[in-house]
Amino acid sequence: MEKQSQLSEVITQRILHEIKNGIYKTESKLPPELEIAAFLGVSRSIIRDSLSALEREGFISRKQGVGTIINRHVLAVVTRMDLEEEFFEMISNTGKTPGLLSLSVAYGLADRALAQKLKIQPNTDVIHVNRVVTADGQPAIYCVDSFAKSLIVGDNFEEEDLRKPIFDFLKKSCHTEVFMDLTEVKAVPAEQEVALCFRVPVGTPLLFMDEVGYNFKGVPVLHSSEYYNNGIITHMVLRKKI
Repeated sequence: MEKQSQLSEVITQRILHEIKNGIYKTESKLPPELEIAAFLGVSRSIIRDSLSALEREGFISRKQGVGTIINRHVLAVVTRMDLEEEFFEMISNTGKTPGLLSLSVAYGLADRALAQKLKIQPNTDVIHVNRVVTADGQPAIYCVDSFAKSLIVGDNFEEEDLRKPIFDFLKKSCHTEVFMDLTEVKAVPAEQEVALCFRVPVGTPLLFMDEVGYNFKGVPVLHSSEYYNNGIITHMVLRKKI
């Protein structure tokens, strides 16, 4: 079952590539499932799963009697808030070169607010990873990731591992993944530390995302506080009729 799921993910990305840059890049519709399955050498059920994933993400629309429409207007969007992307990938998609300006790791105890978000007891040991990501050398994202230290399997890790994307660390060292997250989005005034990092006056309005990441079983495994410097990344959200 896991292998089939992994294959579906690979095929989903392959179809998306073909839509963007491959044999379907000039098409307005995709061919029938059987034709795609023959082209990619996989079963029709795998193709059906992959198309369902692409439909959920808004890249295609399907309707009986009409076929599978390619949504070029959605494909043209560079950064979407409703899709989870690693910071470097997000910045690369804008045509800029990503970089890591600074990274620090701190060990502490969960305060009441963090404990409530991660569904852990107050004063539980937690790890905070503070990183500043740049776009073409300009500070673009200030992020603090927090998670319970007890998630780390066997306590066998090095702080250097945390230089990688937090999703990679959770998968490798905690044997868990963020399956979905709930995000509060709002504008906040830049406090001194963030303002200094972004080289903007204190009080400058910034886009702020307060995120809680959940694994497949619905257990919160990650809290992220993300600040975005103005004028570097344009965020959009896809809203669909349900």
